[in-house]
Parts: sequence; structure tokens; C-alpha cells
Amino acid sequence: MLKLRIITALCLIPLVLGAIFLLPLPFFALFATGVFLLAGREWGRFIDSRKANVVMVFLAMVLMALMASVPIERIWAEGLHPWVAWVLYGGALWWLVALGLVLAYPRSADLWREHLWLKALFALLSLIPFFWALLVLRSYQYEHNPYYGAWLLLFVMSLVWVADTGAYFVGKGIGRRKLCPRVSPGKTIEGMLGGVLSASLLALVVTQTLGLPLRDSGVLLLASVLAVLASVLGDLVESMFKREAGIKDSGHILPGHGGIMDRIDSLTAALPVFIVIVHLLERG
Repeated sequence: MLKLRIITALCLIPLVLGAIFLLPLPFFALFATGVFLLAGREWGRFIDSRKANVVMVFLAMVLMALMASVPIERIWAEGLHPWVAWVLYGGALWWLVALGLVLAYPRSADLWREHLWLKALFALLSLIPFFWALLVLRSYQYEHNPYYGAWLLLFVMSLVWVADTGAYFVGKGIGRRKLCPRVSPGKTIEGMLGGVLSASLLALVVTQTLGLPLRDSGVLLLASVLAVLASVLGDLVESMFKREAGIKDSGHILPGHGGIMDRIDSLTAALPVFIVIVHLLERG
């Protein structure tokens, strides 16, 4: 299994990096749309395996309506487009609600377990902001430097990857106290703290290397820490819905890893939260 996971990861890494750095913005949007649709179909399995395609079509229709309203080149035309900002802020608020659902699980499941429309709304609030966060970060200062946003997106994604790695090794080594045993028994508080510390060190190195002003460094560090904490929540939320659906993996498209959602669950929370924090602090 470990060998299969490594082989799949070695195939995925150049694919993701190539999409981020080599694809022009419109084609990157198509790539992100493909990821969104695959993730939407897997979310459909959390809701009702017999209606997975229906959920995917529903999410696709909402996404198409938003994309028709906000062309890619208008995302940063005069600051962050108001509609996109509202989508991202709505996503950030959803993760606050999701935190309550996770902390109160399994009692919280009584509120949504039998309501398919409510679970579909959860899928919408998880994936739509994630999609727009990908485009917001990738398109940042695109006209001045086509690669600036690519590096920014890679930075936030790297925070999550480093945090996951740090959490795994610290949790395996000294993890004792369970973080949320009713949702994900394998996660520990020590592992989470190890992941946050690892990602914080990465953010510190990046800010020092770039020589950012004190305020900009502080904004980036705070947004990074909160994004990493949100990534833990994203993972827990997916685990909660999979547990309710009685499935181990969201899909089987990635050998050794499961489905698309199993790979992006942390990012669905981290990316929108990172942007919202930076946006709030810069406006303040």
C-alpha cells in the first residue's frame, strides 16, 4: 500500500505543479473545474450514493452561473470582485458552523442526517469557495507577473502539506491525547500542534526570505496559522461525513490515496480562510 501511495504521489506532484505553473489562466480554470466536478461527484456519495451524479450536476450548474457572472479576468480588476469576496466570506462562515458540527458530533448529525438538501448545501459551501479560492490566488497580479499567483497558491498548498507531514510524524511519535475521537480516532492534539508548528516555520522562512515589511510578515504569518488550523477542520469534516455515509474513502480514482476529496479536504477549508484573513487584515 505504501509503495502504491508513493507511486501515485510521484505522478500527482508534476501534474499539479504543471497545472499551476504551465497552464494559462483560462486553462487552469478548466483544470480547477475538472477537480471541482470530480470532488462534487464524491461529495454526492456522502449524501446518497445513488444520486452522486445529480449532486455533481447541481454543483456544476451553480458554478457555471457564478463563472458567467464573474469572468476570470475581472476577479482582480479593481480589487477583489465583490461577488467573489462574498463567496469566500460565506465559505469562511461555513467552516465556523462546521466546527460546531464536528465538536457536537454525533449529536449534531441528528440535524442533517436525513435531510439531503441540507447535505447538498454543505457540499456547495465546501466546494464553491474552494474553487474560487484557487482562481483568486492563481490570478493575483497575473497581468504584472503570470507566475506570482502560482507561487502564492503553491505556498498555501505547501503549508497544508507540511502541516500534514508534521502532524503525522509528531502524532506517531508522541501523540497521546485524542483530538476528536468520535470523528477521527487517529488524530491527536500533539499531532495537530506539531503540524501547526511545522507550517509556521515554513511561513516564517518564506516571510524572512522575501524580506516583507513587518506588517506584511505579520499578516502572512497569522493567515498561515489560521489556514493550517482550518485545514485540520476540513479533514475532520470530511471524516465526519464519510463516517455517516459508512465509507472509508471518498472514491477510488487515486490508487493508494482514495478519492479526490481525500486529497483536497484540507485545502477546501485552508484556501478560502487564508484569503479571507489576508483580505480582512489588509483592509483594516
